[in-house]
Amino acid sequence: MVVAVTGITGNMGQATLEQIVKIKEIDKFKFLVLPDDKRIKKLLKKYKSYKNKFEIIYGNLKDKETCEKLVEGCDYVVNLAAVIPPHSDKFPQKAIDCNEIGVKNLVKSIEELQKQPKYIHISTVALYGNRNYKHPWGRVGDPLLVSPFDIYSATKLRGEFAVLESDIKNWAVIRQTAMLHNNMLADNLNDGLMFHTCFNAPLEWATAHDSGVLIANILKSDIEKDLGNKFWKKVFNLGGGAENCITGYDTLNDGFKLIGGSTKDFFKPFYNAARNFHGMWFYDGKVLDDMFHYQSQTTEDYWKEILKNHSYYKMGRIVPKGIISTFAIKRLFKDDNSTRFWFDHNDEAKMLAYFGGSEKYKNISPNWEEFNLLVENKTDSGEEIDYQKLRKVENAKLINYYCDLDTDKYTLKDLQNYATMHGGKLISKNYSGDLYEKLEWETQDGEKFIASPFTVLKAGHWYNPIYFKNVWDFDRLSKKDKIYQEIWLDSHDESENNMYYYDDNFKAHVIKK
Repeated sequence: MVVAVTGITGNMGQATLEQIVKIKEIDKFKFLVLPDDKRIKKLLKKYKSYKNKFEIIYGNLKDKETCEKLVEGCDYVVNLAAVIPPHSDKFPQKAIDCNEIGVKNLVKSIEELQKQPKYIHISTVALYGNRNYKHPWGRVGDPLLVSPFDIYSATKLRGEFAVLESDIKNWAVIRQTAMLHNNMLADNLNDGLMFHTCFNAPLEWATAHDSGVLIANILKSDIEKDLGNKFWKKVFNLGGGAENCITGYDTLNDGFKLIGGSTKDFFKPFYNAARNFHGMWFYDGKVLDDMFHYQSQTTEDYWKEILKNHSYYKMGRIVPKGIISTFAIKRLFKDDNSTRFWFDHNDEAKMLAYFGGSEKYKNISPNWEEFNLLVENKTDSGEEIDYQKLRKVENAKLINYYCDLDTDKYTLKDLQNYATMHGGKLISKNYSGDLYEKLEWETQDGEKFIASPFTVLKAGHWYNPIYFKNVWDFDRLSKKDKIYQEIWLDSHDESENNMYYYDDNFKAHVIKK
């Protein structure tokens, strides 16, 4: 049994490696590693007793020949590789090379093999875009409204679409939620990314450990007995469980507790974005856990482990909070990935996307007493709400899909109606009933595209400009698209008509129509 893995030196990759080396049925591992990735030496030293099972292929996913070498002779390919924020923000071309071009190269390389390996593709919750208290719960099949200027989400969207529409016989797509890992605190204190997190954004967390256990359990289960169509050619949400469904404010607060403080001690309400993040709570998060029993760690467990392994954080309790705020938090205002930097440098495109404009940003009170927090039972507009009740999955309010996501039996009329709700139409005149049959559709812009009913209805993909260029035009599209309206208008006013885009140099722009 031969298993190829990409992204093995990353946070999820290392957690996965720790678990899969224990699978006795696997005789050989093939790892794709970037030539300049220095982490591989430490990793190989840690697993030196397994060195006879390891084959290291140095290269890049953007190189098709490297992908061909990786997948040849394999029984499974697990793609964990991704260029994620903040690196995707700093180096957008690398995100395109890995998350989009690289995935397409992997897919093509597998398709060309006479004996195809089974392919597990790690996607992301970021595809769903921004959520707030109006629809904090979501599921596979929800519309994919990637947030403006989030090149990570855009490239992951395109990569996932390539997998779903491929000729690989056995694939599975797993949309990973926000992940807690050992390097998270250090990563967030080196970039302005932390200011992108909306205080009231619903976030579900899973630990790197649990994510690694999931991959190992999938492999073990399928090796023991082919999982068949209950797993293969399906899309899943990888969540962390009910206890891990919190908000951005909660997350920051839990981290600051390590040094004896709180979010309010170190942040002001205007530090962080008001919208345009990505995250939600998974209504269907139990599906994978019921199959593979991987959820074991809560956010509380994670922070206890961090404090145990990094006891020096306790030293922060004796340092004046003002000093920490100045030298650990405010210094990041100068980072070009921070919200304050955008305001200070008149980046109105980013300010519109993340706040609704500079004027709205200036109107955010600096006082927490005047800022509405979900954790304090207030919506953004100040209405009373029961936060703990909102967090319970049994109280989830799902959107109107205009179809039944729980069936595999659709009629031609069902597909036609769904396309109409998107403001488009189904061009194909016949449908055999096969969920994976390639059909032709047309968007409200007259763009024609080929996709299966599974990709469109069950996985939430509907073609729009972001699928072929870095243009986010959801303000306009949502005016005719009833399915987009369900989510987009939760955090955008109907009067907004902004088209966001990157130019060839990845500079942010907006056209106000």
